[in-house]
Amino acid sequence: MATTVLTPPTGAVRRAPWRSPADQPAYARPALLVVIVLAAVLYAWGIDHSQYHTFYANAVRSMTESWKAFFYGSFDPGNSITLDKLPGFLWPQALSARVFGFHPWALILPQVLEGLASLLVLHRLVRDWAGVNAALIACTAFLLTPVAVGLFRTAVEDPAFTLCLLLAAEATQRAARDGRPGPLVLAGVWVGLGFQAKMLEAWAVLPALTLVYLLSAPITLRRRLAHLGVSAVVMTAVSASWMLAVTLTPAGDRPYVDGTTNNSAFSMVVGYNFLNRFSSLGISAASTGSVSATQGGGGGRGGPWQGAAPGQAAGPGLGAGRTGGTGVGGGAQYRRTGTRDALGAGTNALRRTGGRGGDQNGWSKMFGTSLASQTGWLYPIAAVAVVCGLLWRRGRPRTDRTRSGFLLWGTWLTTYFLVFSAGSVAGHTYYMGVIAVPLAALTGGGVALLWRAHRAGGRRAWALPGAVAATAAWSAYLAGQFPSFLPWLAPAVGVLGLGAVVLLVWARPGRTPSGGRLALAGLAASLTAVLLAPSAWAVQVFNPSYSSSGMGAVGPSAPDRGHGSVVSAAGRTGRTAWGGGATRGTRAARGGTGAFGGVGGFGGFGVQGGLTAAERKVLDYTTAHRGSAAYVFATTSWSGASPYILATGAHVLPLGGFSGRVPFPTEAQFRELVDTGKVRYVLLGGGRGTGAPFGGGGTTATARITDWVRSACTPVPASAYGGTDSAVPGTAGGAAAARTLYRCTPGH
Repeated sequence: MATTVLTPPTGAVRRAPWRSPADQPAYARPALLVVIVLAAVLYAWGIDHSQYHTFYANAVRSMTESWKAFFYGSFDPGNSITLDKLPGFLWPQALSARVFGFHPWALILPQVLEGLASLLVLHRLVRDWAGVNAALIACTAFLLTPVAVGLFRTAVEDPAFTLCLLLAAEATQRAARDGRPGPLVLAGVWVGLGFQAKMLEAWAVLPALTLVYLLSAPITLRRRLAHLGVSAVVMTAVSASWMLAVTLTPAGDRPYVDGTTNNSAFSMVVGYNFLNRFSSLGISAASTGSVSATQGGGGGRGGPWQGAAPGQAAGPGLGAGRTGGTGVGGGAQYRRTGTRDALGAGTNALRRTGGRGGDQNGWSKMFGTSLASQTGWLYPIAAVAVVCGLLWRRGRPRTDRTRSGFLLWGTWLTTYFLVFSAGSVAGHTYYMGVIAVPLAALTGGGVALLWRAHRAGGRRAWALPGAVAATAAWSAYLAGQFPSFLPWLAPAVGVLGLGAVVLLVWARPGRTPSGGRLALAGLAASLTAVLLAPSAWAVQVFNPSYSSSGMGAVGPSAPDRGHGSVVSAAGRTGRTAWGGGATRGTRAARGGTGAFGGVGGFGGFGVQGGLTAAERKVLDYTTAHRGSAAYVFATTSWSGASPYILATGAHVLPLGGFSGRVPFPTEAQFRELVDTGKVRYVLLGGGRGTGAPFGGGGTTATARITDWVRSACTPVPASAYGGTDSAVPGTAGGAAAARTLYRCTPGH
């Protein structure tokens, strides 16, 4: 009887996910898995103690209430007004909240996943360009960059934005390698999706992507230009899709566009969110139909906060701003010290840093300690890598992939570095995530290039010791600016850097028989010296005294802050930090005894989403007596509406948009809402609203509505809903007026 032997087809044997491919070293895949696991721990640590972002979380709550709010990014469930940003970056958060329920951790989870995906895409990019060892070094460098850790723990725009740009770069790299239009068109799609997350900032990556394809794709110039043209059309269509949809929808069928005076999505994107960033350079957005702002950019330390004296608000109503909101684990120290100490710390921070943003203003902001300590540890080695990578590859074929990689990352880094140097950062440390990406990639690719040159000998062998010496010296200098934070760190970095340089110099080819082993020891010491200081910052996510802030910063950032007295990035930018627990801040300060008074001060704060007893009484009363009104009540600021939206999804009408200066609704529109019975109650006074953070004062639509309500509507006695009429002490040396509930009837 014949026996048939079945043999599996070639390639049928599946490789275990922890085993490296045949063309990679055995340690490659396990090392990558270790990096991913460490990233998951750093990004998700304390996720169960997350807090809501005080502005964006309201929109997410609204987006879970209706698909209309989901598409438009409505701030309130009643779809009266949008965010002052495109809503694309919030769509993953809203979907997560729809699946898991509306919880702070459910809003943070998408950013954690985006961070892990970013690491994997970065690994593939650098591996295909400079090899697997370079990719592992790049991923490790990115993982240990403090701002990258803080970024993916924060519910803001940049995590999704960073991932989209990485995906666009990866697609462009494949397109440039093969000369095919498909991946290049896909890159245009990714840039367009990045636009939905961060608007025009996504287009700043275009010089890098365009140069790589134009100079290195292995096809004729005419075809390269044609492919770039098709990709540009697709990118523009994807980028403008939401704005066009809003523009083509009748104004009465959609929310008002925040940040504008003309209800235009294009004004919000181009004027409010782009031109305003460069107002210190003399660029004005006044003619674009957007709310104008003056912010500190390359021109110096301008802005509405510059003239604020310590302990004083910089302008009318500069209360809880959107510049904060916390991510994972923020504000732990304030749970211990209490509200008054937290506010004092924020005020002291303003004294030390010279106002909002501190050294994050002016052309030199990227080298200031507050940003450099979060982002810039790798500046020297990245600069050496770009210069050597481009100079040493001169004369190679146009399609040289090594040179194109340095061109990609060098152009990316230079473009965004100049954009942020000229524009406004104003405390938003998480903006720097897009800088951390090319720094990490250049560190990985640069170390690989310099290592090969070192082992080859000759004059180029000095480049690696020089880069290590410069980076270690810069790191020791930065660490030395924080003498009370790990005082041993700066000397340790200096000693390690010196030892690494000595080993590398001694191990140059031909000097000693054991040069190979000494060189490997020198390389290990070099990587340790370069990454020790940023890793000391990054691991502070485990330290509740530092943790991470809603601004993307991890560890200390102001030179005179040390352990025990540190104020998080919230304090550095003037953001009032609030503890978590089961409450939002301290209930006593916010009216836990029955008053409605709110805490003013500077900046924004994280919240847990519960209502105080006084807020619950107001909501219960207005809900019971609203009748057929579309809104439970109206209030004079977004932050006055925020607690009710976060806690219950109540239809509360906020006036004035984020800035307090948006003319929606106008006085005539508001009176029409009252006359048609859509608004019956109005809550005035107190609160945590921003008022007018972009200049303040003036006769705004909100101010006129407030005056009309006080003259035409009837105050509801506090006894009717169990409240009190007492004022609550303010945070800037005065007293915040108690909130007053008014009943408005048609015809008044």
